[in-house]
Amino acid sequence: MDKKLLEVLACPVSHAGLEYNATNNELVCRVSKLAYPVREGIPVLLATESRELTSEELQALSAD
Repeated sequence: MDKKLLEVLACPVSHAGLEYNATNNELVCRVSKLAYPVREGIPVLLATESRELTSEELQALSAD
């Protein structure tokens, strides 16, 4: 994921910054606790396409 692009992208729900999770190929918002897919290199920033992060995933993000 391009770092400059990541700097300008924001969660459509909370408007907070996003982090790239290379393992799952997703953009993650810690504030809204949602993950957005990246398909063919294109972030899909639609609330309807997001998934809720589990408490285990949130803990793993906090450990990073």
